[in-house]
Formats: sequence, structure tokens, C-alpha cells
Amino acid sequence: MQGRSDQEEVQSKAVYRVQGFTCTNCAAQFEQNVKSLPEVQNAQVNFGASKVTVYGKASIPELEKAGAFEGLKVYPEKETRPIEKKSFWKKRSTITSLVSAAFLSIGWLLGEDSPISTVLFAVSILIGGYELFIKGLKSLTRFNFNMNTLMTIAIIGAAAIGEWLEGATVVLLFAISEALESYSMEKARQSIRSLMNVAPKEATIRRGDKELQVSVDDIQIGDIMVVKPGQKIAMDGTVLKGRSAVNQAAITGESVPVEKEPGGDVFAGTLNEEGLLEVEVTKRVEDTTIAKIIHLVEEAQAEKAPSQAFVDRFAQYYTPAIMLLALGIALIPPLFMGGAWGEWIYRGLALLVVGCPCALVISTPVSIVTAIGNAAKNGVLIKGGIHLEEAGALTVIAFDKTGTLTKGVPVVTNIVRLQGPEEDELLSIAAAIEKGSQHPLASAIVRKAAEINTATKEATDFTSITGKGAKAFVDGVLYYIGSPRLFDDIKPLESIVSEQIQQLQKQGKTVMVLGTELEVYGLIAVADEIRPSSREVIRKLHALGITKTVMLTGDNQATAEAIGRQVGIGEVKAELLPQHKLESIKSLKELGKVGMIGDGVNDAPALASADVGIAMGGAGTDTALETADIALMADDLTKLPYTIKLSRSTLGIIKQNITFSLIIKAVALLLIVPGWLTLWMAIFADMGATLIVTLNSLRLLKIKE
Repeated sequence: MQGRSDQEEVQSKAVYRVQGFTCTNCAAQFEQNVKSLPEVQNAQVNFGASKVTVYGKASIPELEKAGAFEGLKVYPEKETRPIEKKSFWKKRSTITSLVSAAFLSIGWLLGEDSPISTVLFAVSILIGGYELFIKGLKSLTRFNFNMNTLMTIAIIGAAAIGEWLEGATVVLLFAISEALESYSMEKARQSIRSLMNVAPKEATIRRGDKELQVSVDDIQIGDIMVVKPGQKIAMDGTVLKGRSAVNQAAITGESVPVEKEPGGDVFAGTLNEEGLLEVEVTKRVEDTTIAKIIHLVEEAQAEKAPSQAFVDRFAQYYTPAIMLLALGIALIPPLFMGGAWGEWIYRGLALLVVGCPCALVISTPVSIVTAIGNAAKNGVLIKGGIHLEEAGALTVIAFDKTGTLTKGVPVVTNIVRLQGPEEDELLSIAAAIEKGSQHPLASAIVRKAAEINTATKEATDFTSITGKGAKAFVDGVLYYIGSPRLFDDIKPLESIVSEQIQQLQKQGKTVMVLGTELEVYGLIAVADEIRPSSREVIRKLHALGITKTVMLTGDNQATAEAIGRQVGIGEVKAELLPQHKLESIKSLKELGKVGMIGDGVNDAPALASADVGIAMGGAGTDTALETADIALMADDLTKLPYTIKLSRSTLGIIKQNITFSLIIKAVALLLIVPGWLTLWMAIFADMGATLIVTLNSLRLLKIKE
């Protein structure tokens, strides 16, 4: 029964896309309205991604009724629907604003004291502020003191004390402010929209002797997809026939096309540039890499960064406080100090207008949405505002060696026969044992044996020896292969052998020893080529103010130090088992915020323990996408300095936005004391602050590598 109830709970969750959000306050109001529906247990609105998650039962008409105050349109998440693009001049809000502005202008030209002007100002207020008043009065009846409530009280109050011109001016400026906020969020969301439109909606599928155009929703795993030159690839899959260069910029941010041949993986949304490819589909449309990226980016926008959580908490108390203060200013001086009612009510209304938390509330989310969208377009997946902020605060970065600082494709460079079997047979024995291992060094030996076509041998009773090597029976003899440390426990190495090992290690090579419990037969040296970009990346990180870079590796000390010197890394910690890497991360945390970068599969405990876990080569690697805080989609280390730079810029802009918003409010509040702040100045200050904050946030779109 328990299983059934859990299943029902999962089935009761539904996600919908929403069209028409204009501001964070409206999104919050919509969320409250949905929560109050009779059969809804809970609801969560993702303002950045324009989505609502409903727990319980609610029909689309019910949801649209809950958003009727804003004219919201709702449809299922998986339904593909074109974005309604209305000309700015054809939007209802634009038309009403223009008509309102016309009446205001005519009234002003006739003179503020003219009775006709008063009528024109009143008409201007009604036309421009009608929707605002409906929202504000509904909020007021629910004791929900949001931006619409503050503005409605201020405008009605201005009219009540005869300040018709100021009331009409406030309505018009507020409409302009709303339009600017809506525009800035749409601009920020375009990065995600561009991702959603990357992959084609149809593909050419070969079934029998026929080639059919099939919707991606109807394509099954195992179908053969035909991709012609110049076409976009519609589904993730594996190349069966053909060779071509594929532009993967949409997924990985790489500008240089990648060569694909039979056995190579391709991703939905990438562009086939040259040859004809036949691809076996390996994932359904909802499981493709681009689909996962879009989902994770949208979820990332819903996760509140620490600064946003602070702003939300602040605004929760700030708005009611402003209303109480405004009420006090309007009532206390006339009642107890002999002040003029009209003058002090006017000051109270000015405080209500300037107290609107628009700029403050939008200061963080627009920055986070813009930065995460920009990162996704450049092949960096940041899985939440908290990770974006944490990355900007990093002072220490730890690197895994294999596959991160190096290419991760080691090759055999030396085979040293000490005694016993000849070199070819030594390699054949080593390859037989290493076939059972998943270690990159093992694959280098297997590849070398295949390359020189050694005699094939079979190993039995294979056993991995964690962090040291492996053992197995070959031709009835128990052989050991692994690091020199392995033989410290079996048969200590002679000094002449140790000297040979050290010479090879000083050249940056990793040495494996092959032997039995009685004899050591040979040495196999393997080198992993350093990425050309590694040294430059380390230099850029130090230039960005990263105080310490550390390499954590299971490799021997001499090899690790040789590679460390070549890439310019600050400190090398070698001969580490996975638990030692975890301990190293914990100790590094005493120096500051620590980031760990690896391949997202190995060293999972260290990645999880770091303040920010960064995975290399996230494209096609489900583990990296799911476990890392940040995934560099390309196998490209140069994305790391860009990520740090973007994160720091985002942190800086958020701080600038919050500080600027609070200073503007403080200055405006001080101007109320001598009575210098007019209503139109108050709304202009609020609108100006909102505009500056949003434009400042949109600067994040321009940050490049």
C-alpha cells in the first residue's frame, strides 16, 4: 500500500510553462493563488524559467484563472508552443500607456489649475492605471502588501488630496518601469530559449527500405537516423556509418568542429558539417544531453542564491514597515503637531511610492538568470545560484591529474626487461592482466599490445589491489602488476631497479612493475600527455586571484612533481588513495573556499566534499551532469577561468545592485523630511533604480572567455 501511495504522490506532480510574467511580485502572487486552489497541496513558481510546479490537481483553466490578474497563459511543460511575439506597439499595455500619456500631456498644456485638466488627468489615471488598481485592490483585500498595493494607495491618495497631475505622472512612469522590467527579464531568458530551439523537432529515420520524416517524440532507441551535410542532429546517438566534422558549440561551447567516425557519440542540437552520417539513436528525446541541460539550467534558476534569499527576507519585512512609516508620517504631524493634513498626507504618499522594493527585489534574480544562461551558451552548466556565488568566492582550486591537467589518454613509452620473458611476452602478460582493469594506465598497455600484435594470453582470477595495482594468473603463474609500492609488500625492489624507476619518473612518466612473488621481470613506463592549455589556465587562475592551486594524484611523487613543474601548479600531493584526496580537500578548506575539478566519475568523494565540485567533459556523461555543482561540457580546461570570472562578475554586480537600490531609497527617504521629494520624483527614482539595476545585470551577457 505504501508503494501505491508513493506512486500516487509522484503522479500528482505536474509542471506547466507560463507566458506573461512581468515581475517577481506577480510571480509570487500567482504562486499564492495556485496554492489556494481547493485540490492543490503545494505550488512552486520558477520565475526565471517561467514555470510552475503544481502538487495536487489543477486544470489549466483553473491555473489561468489564478493568473487572470496578469493575463497569464499556461500550458504543459512538454508541449512545444511558439513564443507569442507581439509588436511592442501592439501590446495592450503600450496602447493604454500611450493614450494615458496623451491625456496627461493635453491636460498639462492646458494648465494644471484648469477644471478641464483635472478631468483629463483623471481619465489618464483611469486608463493607464486600471489594471494596476484591480491588482492592488485585490491584494489589499487579502492584506498582501506588495508593489501594486503601495502604488494603488499612493495614486488614489494623490487624487484624493487634489494632486491629479502628480497622480497621472506616477501612473505613466510606473507603466514605463513595468515595461522595462519585463523587457530585461525577457532578454535574460533568451539564453535559455535559444537552447530550447537548438535541436530539430523532426529527423530522417530509415525504417526498412524507406526514409521517413519522423517527429522526435516518436523516435525510439535503436532507430537509424540519417543526417545529411548541413543538417542539425536531432537525437543523441552513436555513429554507425560515415565520417564528418560536427560543430558541437551548442552543447560544449567548442568553436572548433569535432571529427566523428563510426563508434563516436553525437548529441542532439549539434551541426553535421561535411559528410553523410548514419546514427543509431541511444536516448529518447526527453533524455538527450540538451534536454538535460535545459532542465538543469531551468532548475538552477529556481534555486535561490544566498544573496537572493537575503533580499527576499528583507523585502518581506521592509514593505509592511514602509506602509506603517508612511501612515505615521501622514497622521502623526497633523494630529499631534499641528501640521497641515494635505502636506503630510502628500509626504506619506511620496514615501509609499519611493518605498516600492522593485529595484531591490529584481537586483539578484535578473543577475543569476543572465549569468546562468550566458554560461550555458558557452558550454558551462552551473546548477544553481548558490554554486554560482560559491565559485566566485573560491580561493583554492584542487585538480585531479589524469584527464584534467593531462589528456587522460596515456601511452606506453618504455618497456624495460630486467630478466625472464622477452619484451613482447612481458607486454602480452601485462595486457592479459590489465584487460580486467578500468584504470587509464591499464588501457594504455592493452592498446600497445594490440598495436604491436603480441601473442594473446588469457588471465584468470583477476583481483584489483586498490590504489596499487592488480594480480591474476597467466599460463598458470600468479603475476602482479602495479606501482613500485605494490612490490614493497611482496618483494622489495633492488636498488639498481629503484634507480631505473626514478630516472623514468623524473621524465614525468608513470612506471608499473611486472613480476611474481619471487622475481621482478620488467618495468613498463607510461606517459600521459599534458594538455597544451594547462599551463595557461593555471596562470590565468593565479592572475584572477586564486591564492593556491594544488594537484591531487595517485601517481608517484617524482612523476607528479615533473608534471606540476611543467604546468606551473602551486603544490603537488602525490601517491594518494581516494580517501587521502578527501582528507586533502578537508585540510585545504582551512585556507578558504575550495573548488575541486575532476572527470566527474573518479574521485567522487573529493568532488562532493569541495565547496564547489567541477566536472570536466560533462557532455554525454550522466554522472558528471548529475553529481557536479558545475559541469564543463567540453573536455576543455580553458572554460575554468571563464567560469571563475563570470561568477566573480555576477557577485560584484549583485552587490552593486543591492547597494545602489538601498542608497537610492535612503537618499529619497531623507528628502521627505524637508518636503523636497515630490510624487513624480519618487516614482522616477524607483523607476530609474530599476532600470539601472536591470541594465547593470544584463552586462553579464557580454562576458566571454
